[in-house]
Amino acid sequence: MDLSTNYLGFKLRTPLVPSASPFSENLDNIKLMEEAGASAVVFHSLFEEQIINESENFHHHITFGTESFSEATSFFPEPQDFHIGIEKYLKNLTKAKKMVSIPIIASLNCNDLGTWTEFAKEIQNTGVDALELNIYNIPTNFDLSSQDIEDNYLNIIKQVRSEITIPFAVKLSPYFNNMAYMAKKISEAGANGLVLFNRFYQPDIDIEDLKMKPSLSLSTSAENKLSLTWIGILYDNITADLAATSGIHNKEDVIKLIMAGANVTMMCSALLKNGINYLKVVEKELKEWLEEHEYHSLKQMHGSMSKKKSHNGKAFEREQYIHTIQNFH
Repeated sequence: MDLSTNYLGFKLRTPLVPSASPFSENLDNIKLMEEAGASAVVFHSLFEEQIINESENFHHHITFGTESFSEATSFFPEPQDFHIGIEKYLKNLTKAKKMVSIPIIASLNCNDLGTWTEFAKEIQNTGVDALELNIYNIPTNFDLSSQDIEDNYLNIIKQVRSEITIPFAVKLSPYFNNMAYMAKKISEAGANGLVLFNRFYQPDIDIEDLKMKPSLSLSTSAENKLSLTWIGILYDNITADLAATSGIHNKEDVIKLIMAGANVTMMCSALLKNGINYLKVVEKELKEWLEEHEYHSLKQMHGSMSKKKSHNGKAFEREQYIHTIQNFH
């Protein structure tokens, strides 16, 4: 049974790719993922704030009090030493790449334009195969237009493309005025892939302590319907590859997303819940389903239920909405 697929220019053995998670902070887990059947691994994220904060903290500490004691700067480390956390991230990327034969995809979580985009080149220099650019932004500026937000995305992508030559994907939010238009423009701006979709984590309120608190829950299969919808719409309409994420938990989820047009399916919550070896279970069950339904390869069903190839492409649009409402009892 041929489960191979293509993503970001690489031929992968299966569509099963662990997404960025705490698992990949431990280098030993990278090897375990490969042994469990992962066809590629997205490394844990480096955040824009980490890069900015390290730079600002260094500048503060190296200059604090020097107006009184001009010789004080001699007690501080040299400028090249301030990237402690960042250097560790880069070194671990280099080690991870050398440990396994599968592609390693670095993850850079960002919000806005800045000198951090130059860091994409440093990531490339580690030897990683590709980069996933996670643009995580919740606009709260009442004077910022949707056009400004979209332009910011495209400017980030264009700047990163100008810095690196390795392929990169963009992990997106679904909250655009016209997702189809933005997907097309992002692909044209130089992104080799789209990862659909980002999960936004909303805060909660502690009603006893009267404090805001973080809130985190693992995804469920119900959450992949949004990815399925847009992947089905975008398939064969843009040049970028399509990765499904959020709500990929079992063979059924994988099959549905591949049929919609996904090149790969990325798993996080399912592995956090069931362990890394759960990849073996999903692959085994995926093979059994394909054999039972007389498929010889994954590519046979790739995009078969997309809007372009489905016998009822309108199901991806308003027709499905009306049908669902009218038939609910």
